[in-house]
Amino acid sequence: MSYHEHTDHQFARNIRRGAPESFKTFMAWDKEVMRGANNTIPPKYAELMAVAVALTTQCAYCIEAHVKAAHEAGATEAEIAETTMISAALRAGGSYAHGFMAMKFFQQAEQVAVGT
Repeated sequence: MSYHEHTDHQFARNIRRGAPESFKTFMAWDKEVMRGANNTIPPKYAELMAVAVALTTQCAYCIEAHVKAAHEAGATEAEIAETTMISAALRAGGSYAHGFMAMKFFQQAEQVAVGT
């Protein structure tokens, strides 16, 4: 048994049963955001963005669903690979940028330690 199993999405019914109105509203909102009639961004690009976010948030279920939806919308394997690398670069960039804060906090602690 692992934390993520392919069949875990079956438990959505428990969420739907426990919070039916919220579930219904969430599903309608998700459908509108991803496939709304008035969307400006074409479905393939919306799905590629969803893949990038899913990779960044590391949601196994979202990765599966959005990669398959991107494929259905015409995305190529090369586009999925490039999306993966863009997502990795941005995630690494976030660590680098947060390193600025780490350096600031270290400097603040150093100043306190020497009594400045």
